Amino acid sequence: MDVLASFVALRGARGIVVFDGVGTEESFGRLDVRYAAHADALLERLAAEHRDRERVCLVSSDAAVRGTSGQKVAKISSREFASSLASVQHREGRPSRVGDRVDPETREKLERLRRGPIE
Repeated sequence: MDVLASFVALRGARGIVVFDGVGTEESFGRLDVRYAAHADALLERLAAEHRDRERVCLVSSDAAVRGTSGQKVAKISSREFASSLASVQHREGRPSRVGDRVDPETREKLERLRRGPIE
């Protein structure tokens, strides 16, 4: 999920991944994870609902699902998509910590709060 969420975020997109079965629906930034008894039917419905309002790209290796999603929907096989995920890497020069971004005055106030009242 981390790699897929990074892929979506780096492209400024919104993503929905659908799994067959039962599970806890979650969000990872702009990536929503859903579960359905029939994932293919949900994918088809989501594509139909959104294709007139926004750009939709359906990722599935099921030719029937890709075929019923409509002409306005971009389609890509799962294998092709997985190979494009391999290039997604988020790297920072060094780890970023909130404490590194706090100005000295605020840092001093927080330190006084942490230590508590001096008696």
